[in-house]
Amino acid sequence: MNKKIFSWALYDWANSVFYTTVMAGFFPVFFKQYWSGESEAILSTERLGWILGASGFLLAVLSPTMGVLADKKRMKKKLLFSTMLVGALCTLGFYFVPQGSWGTAALLYGTAMFMASASAVFYDSLMMSVCNEEQYDFVSSLGYSMGYLGGGVLFAVNVVMVLKPELFGLADKTAAVQTSFLTVAIWWFLFTLPLMKNVPEPETEVSKESLGSLTATTIKELKLLFKDIFNNKTLFYFILGYWFYIDGVYTVMSMAVDFGLSLGLESADLMKALLITQFIGFPSAYFFGVMAKRAGSRNLILLCLAIYFCAIIGASRMSEAAHFYALACVIGLCQGGVQALSRSLFAHLIPKEKSGEYFGFFNMLGKFASVLGPVLVALFARYTQDSRQTILSLLILITAGAFFLLKVKIPKAA
Repeated sequence: MNKKIFSWALYDWANSVFYTTVMAGFFPVFFKQYWSGESEAILSTERLGWILGASGFLLAVLSPTMGVLADKKRMKKKLLFSTMLVGALCTLGFYFVPQGSWGTAALLYGTAMFMASASAVFYDSLMMSVCNEEQYDFVSSLGYSMGYLGGGVLFAVNVVMVLKPELFGLADKTAAVQTSFLTVAIWWFLFTLPLMKNVPEPETEVSKESLGSLTATTIKELKLLFKDIFNNKTLFYFILGYWFYIDGVYTVMSMAVDFGLSLGLESADLMKALLITQFIGFPSAYFFGVMAKRAGSRNLILLCLAIYFCAIIGASRMSEAAHFYALACVIGLCQGGVQALSRSLFAHLIPKEKSGEYFGFFNMLGKFASVLGPVLVALFARYTQDSRQTILSLLILITAGAFFLLKVKIPKAA
C-alpha cells in the first residue's frame, strides 16, 4: 500500500470519531441532561431535531455547488482542510460551553455537523487521485474500515473515561464527557495532516471566473448534471437503487437505539452495542474491499442487502438483550460493505474530471436518503401499534433498492 492511499484513508480514521463519540455517543444525552437540563425532555428533543434538520438540509442543498467549485478552482484539499478545521474548533468549543447554555451548544453542534459532512464531499472526490480505477473498491473499503477502527478506538477510550473518570484524573462524569469532546477535536485535526501532506490535488484546469460568475455557471452545470444522470440509464438506475437501499440502511442505524430502549437496555448496554458495530465493521469493510475484485462490487452489495433483509425480519422478533447484540453484529458486518462499495461503484460510473461535482450530488443524495424510511416506520407504527413490527416496513426499501441495482450495467473494472 502506497503512502498516498494510506494518507487518504486516514481521513476516515480522523473524522469518524466525530460521528461515534459526539453524534452517536455523548452529545444527544449531554445536550438533554446538561445543556437543556432545566427544560422538559420533549423540548430538548424538539431542539435537537431542528438542529439536525437544518444542518442536513443546508448541506443537501449546497453539496453539489461545493463540489463544482472544488473542481473548477482546484481547491478540494483547501476546502477539506477548511471545513475540517471549523468542525474541529466547534467540537473543541463544547468543552467551554457552561451548563444550561443549550443555544450555544446547538449552534456549535449544527455547524460541526455541517462541516464534518461537507468535508466528506471533498474527501470522497479525492479518492480518484490516489488510485486507478481497478483499486476503487479496495481503497474505498480501506477508508471505511479505518473509519470504523479509529472511531471505535477513541470511543472505547472515551467510554472508559466516562465510566472511570478517576483513572484519568477527572473530577466526575461531566468532566469526562467534556474532555471526550476535546479529544475528538485534537484527533480529527492531527490525523487530517497526512492527507494534506501526501495526497495530490487532482490536475484540472483552473477557472479564472469570479466567484459570482462561477456560482452562476455552477447552477447551469448542475442542471446539465441532472440531465446527464437522467440520460445515463446505468447511472440513473444506480442512483435510484442507492436512494432506496441506503435509506433503509440508515433507518436501521437510526432506529437501533429506539429498539434497544424498547427492550429495556441501559445506556451502558447501548454503548457496548455501538462498540460491537464499530469493531466488527472494521474487518468486514476491509474484507468486502478485497473480495470485490473477485465477486464484483454490485454482487457484494446485493449480498449485504440480502443479509439486511433477513436481519430486519429477525429484528421484528427481538425479545431480549442478546437479540439486540446480534443485530449490532449484523449491522457491523454489512454496513461498512454497503457504504464502501456504493462509493466505489459510483466512482466507476462517473467521469473522473468531474468527481467533485458528482460526489457533491452523491452526498446530497445520502442526506436526502433519510426521509422515506422514517415515514414508512411512522405509518406502520400507526397501523400495527407495535414498535418492533414497524421495522418490517424497511423491507420495501431494501427490495426496491436491490431491484434497481440489478438493472445497473457494471463496467469491467467494477
